[in-house]
Amino acid sequence: MSIDTEQKQLHTIKFSVLDLAPITVGSTITDSFKNTVNLAQHVEKWGYNRYWLAEHHNIPSVASSATSVVIGHVAANTTHIRVGSGGIMLPNHAPLVIAEQFGTLESLFPGRIDLGLGRAPGTDQLTAHALRRGQRSDGHDFPEQLAELRAYFNPASTSARRHVRAFPGEGLNIPIWLLGSSGFSAQLAAQLGLPFSFASHFSPNHTMQALELYRRYFKPSEVLQKPYAMLGINVIAAETDEEAKLLATSLQQQFLNLIRNKEEPLQPPVENLDELMSEYEKAALQQQLGGSIIGSPETIKEKLQEFLNDTQADEFMVTSQIFDHKARLRSYEMIKDVVKF
Repeated sequence: MSIDTEQKQLHTIKFSVLDLAPITVGSTITDSFKNTVNLAQHVEKWGYNRYWLAEHHNIPSVASSATSVVIGHVAANTTHIRVGSGGIMLPNHAPLVIAEQFGTLESLFPGRIDLGLGRAPGTDQLTAHALRRGQRSDGHDFPEQLAELRAYFNPASTSARRHVRAFPGEGLNIPIWLLGSSGFSAQLAAQLGLPFSFASHFSPNHTMQALELYRRYFKPSEVLQKPYAMLGINVIAAETDEEAKLLATSLQQQFLNLIRNKEEPLQPPVENLDELMSEYEKAALQQQLGGSIIGSPETIKEKLQEFLNDTQADEFMVTSQIFDHKARLRSYEMIKDVVKF
């Protein structure tokens, strides 16, 4: 399916937030959750559309592992912003459990909950095994898991007689999104007529291919009549390009530590990061973070519009792994100011 020929402008699309509840060196996880609530309250006031939390495990810089619990905490401390998962890694869970958890969330906060689903483990293989135990799921049965989960919400979607039902969950209209960093979920979302969110923030080189697959093979459904694509993107804004580049070194160190199998909380910015990396590590960082938008408000606006021109996305989901919480707040505020949504 082709996209609209008219070029979109930044103020005409929605902006949302992806939060990993970063654990910074010298702070506690309690501090992380306080910062998450504080950020959610600010971006709600500034007009962001949704606030998603990501499921990761065994990563000492990420506090959002019990994702459903944190979603409930954020929703309870905000009033109208949509809150959801970006995403729940479905192979880590029994579909019934996710149906009950999100059925509970939707019942507590009607009309505000999103269920974004991924098929990756969100962790290393040993931790994935610890999570999955006897399920022996490696993600290849994700379409079957997804069908089972959707049937708990809408039993009429399957002709099979269901002896197990989800309470709460059954009969609730919870938006389901498919998340991906490759073409698999793009094609599945297209086939099922579901909204699709692509992880451009760590897989920028596959963005255009995934969008093309999603739009080409999209089939209208009861959920959507035309494709709806949201792109995750690293954005770090500051008063000057130089200051933003310095703030971005915390994110770069986080990925560098993953490359080095080094487990650490989120580190403060450093001025000489290039001198601390090998050429291989620089290339690896570019591979994963090359799509990041870093700079002053003027730079941010220009690069965001260029990215929108290229992708014609329907929504951007901004993630900003910034060490200092006040600087993170300021970054999201600057984005709001330049985009004027």
